[in-house]
Amino acid sequence: MTESRIRCLLVDDEVLARLALRQALTSHPELEIVGECADGTEALAALRALRPDLLVLDVQMPGLNGFAVLRALAAEELPMVVFVTAFDEHAMRAFDSRALDYLLKPLDQARFDAAMERVKTQWRGRRAGPRRELLDLLAHDQRFLERLSVRKAEHMVVLRVEEIDWIRAEGNYVRIHAGGAAYLHRETLARLEAELDPGHFLRIHRSTLVNLERIREVHPLFYGDCQVVLRDGTRLTLSRRFRDRARSVLGLP
Repeated sequence: MTESRIRCLLVDDEVLARLALRQALTSHPELEIVGECADGTEALAALRALRPDLLVLDVQMPGLNGFAVLRALAAEELPMVVFVTAFDEHAMRAFDSRALDYLLKPLDQARFDAAMERVKTQWRGRRAGPRRELLDLLAHDQRFLERLSVRKAEHMVVLRVEEIDWIRAEGNYVRIHAGGAAYLHRETLARLEAELDPGHFLRIHRSTLVNLERIREVHPLFYGDCQVVLRDGTRLTLSRRFRDRARSVLGLP
């Protein structure tokens, strides 16, 4: 019966990615696609209007990303969640979110089938507990990042955010400096800043974010700029634009 099928909402900003998901789901008649969305804002509206049982969700999207969508949901709006993304650096955070699974693009049908079996098992009677766990976790400790997975050669390095010394923007990427090493990470500085605790990280320049615990000295320069010296000797510019915020945080005159 239609009423017994698992109602599924697909959310991905790429048309071809949504097509691939629809094709992969043809092998699972127990699942019914009730809607598709191209960004996080559309997804929130559809979630509240359609009340799906399963959310197949991309991570990187214009506007609200996948994690922001989950944080915006109330308890009664929270479905089962499977993440699908092209970037494996978010895997640790996804599983911390108690998502049922995390799939990489391009989709592998066997891997997708295994994820759907997990969904069906959950549907058969174990939804209430995990839904509450996910909600509680998002509300409690997903307000800010605690760990970040970054690529190094052919593997991923999991950094605790307190290990990060400073971060510099490089277009749509950031270069994360931690413990003498530097990692290129596919995320904008603005988006990453929004996910880090402002009590521990300070924006000192339009392209620079620094761990407050690493700051050793601040030296005035010309025209209102300053030079920030970190504990390892790294020298960074504190621009006049960001000095008011730094003044209140660092106790500058």
